[in-house]
Amino acid sequence: MKLLTIIVRPEKISNITAALYTIGVTGMTISDVRGHGIQKGVKTIYRGVEYQTDFVTKCKIETVVNDAIYEKAIEVIIDASRTGQVGDGKIFVTEVLDVIRIRTGQHGQEALDQ
Repeated sequence: MKLLTIIVRPEKISNITAALYTIGVTGMTISDVRGHGIQKGVKTIYRGVEYQTDFVTKCKIETVVNDAIYEKAIEVIIDASRTGQVGDGKIFVTEVLDVIRIRTGQHGQEALDQ
């Protein structure tokens, strides 16, 4: 199993979640986050005054997928989120040793299945 941590533009969330649903991924956690990468913030104009914002607003999606659909999940995430511009985001992949459903005590894939 893999934990996918996806940092993307907020306007791409609905595209990504819809794409993940089509391949059978239903469980995910979505958070609003701020940070910066290569772009190091943005300049905005408010009431005629230019401001430098050090951190850009992004969204973070976290989901665990089994190894059988891992490659497909990466593919649909990229297709749903790519604009070709700086700031499209990143996907971090972490190996998951186990998942435990607290209510039932199920482990592994059983804990992920509905």
